[in-house]
Amino acid sequence: MGVAHKVDYDVEGYLIDPNDWNESIATALATKEGIDLDSSYWPLLHFMRAYWLEHRVIPDVRHVVDFFVNEQGLEKKAAKQHLFNLFPYGYVKQACKIAGMQRPRAWSTG
Repeated sequence: MGVAHKVDYDVEGYLIDPNDWNESIATALATKEGIDLDSSYWPLLHFMRAYWLEHRVIPDVRHVVDFFVNEQGLEKKAAKQHLFNLFPYGYVKQACKIAGMQRPRAWSTG
């Protein structure tokens, strides 16, 4: 049996090292945010992870909206509303945290 890896969080509950992320951690973080991760969340979370792995930066909210438009066929306004419905307390506060991103120092809302 392997030894469990200790995962560190900052004072706001964001992962210190995004490489520590997995779906179990996402589920635990979502529960703390009052979100029950169902199948509507996972495509976005996996998109955010893939974007981060490729670029080593958090995808700006405009990239997330583009993801919903291009991958899920939503109109831009509907995509923004869908994001808000999934994460009512905000993209940075909830989506970035649950996807295992570090808290951004500065943020553009796109």
